[in-house]
Amino acid sequence: MVETQGFITVIGQIIDLAGVAVIAVGALIGVVRFAGDLGRQDRMIDAYGRLRTFLGRSLLLGLEFLVAGDIIRTVAIEPTFDSVIVLAIIVLVRTVLSLSIDVEIDGRWPWQAAGREGRGDPAT
Repeated sequence: MVETQGFITVIGQIIDLAGVAVIAVGALIGVVRFAGDLGRQDRMIDAYGRLRTFLGRSLLLGLEFLVAGDIIRTVAIEPTFDSVIVLAIIVLVRTVLSLSIDVEIDGRWPWQAAGREGRGDPAT
């Protein structure tokens, strides 16, 4: 059982590392692309919008990895009532953060896009 817990802990840490890497690499690529946009003399507002969207998407993907790592470590290693409550709070905070980032990027709630696409609304 101890070997299994150690293995699960390592897997959770690897997934956390992947999440941090996604965020860091996304930020680096976003800044490089922003500099390239400015080098092509794109308007600052357009370049900024693309940077913000790219960073937001990178953050969303990185947060998904971080939540997965937390779930693996909490549920698989130490499924006590206290650890599950802490996990629920972490997931809630990260979900609200992900939702707010998604709204900032798209300018609408995520379910609004799905509703329009399902109706065949030409405004999408």
